[in-house]
Amino acid sequence: MDLIKWEPFGELDRIQSRINEIFNETFGRTRLPANASLGTWYPPVDIIESNDAYLIRAELPGMKKEDIQLEYREGCLTLSGEKRMEEPATGLEYQRAERTSGKFYRSFYLPQTVKQAEIAASYRDGILEVTVPKADDAKAKQIEVTVH
Repeated sequence: MDLIKWEPFGELDRIQSRINEIFNETFGRTRLPANASLGTWYPPVDIIESNDAYLIRAELPGMKKEDIQLEYREGCLTLSGEKRMEEPATGLEYQRAERTSGKFYRSFYLPQTVKQAEIAASYRDGILEVTVPKADDAKAKQIEVTVH
């Protein structure tokens, strides 16, 4: 007889993840400017925090630098662009098209304690990396404990 480890909160974690996805899909699109069309896909993003900065990595395979826009305004970092579908050569047609294409739009609200003038981005091998340095007063500080 095999023992199966019971994880009482595993199902709750899955439900919470799905609810978060639904909210992001539903309400995330409402932040679009009036002149923008709705995005058809959302590039996957990792956000990593260190003591000195936030690092945002977005997967944008097959895109050109010119098709990617990055803007910071009033505490909100916005990544947008369009990934175009390749047209098959003359006489060829798609039998299956599973790769994602179309416009995308992602927004990230950043803490007020970032150095907005020092935000930097680089793009290589289909990965966009955005470095957002923290202001000095936002960095963790060691506090010495004294004994009386």
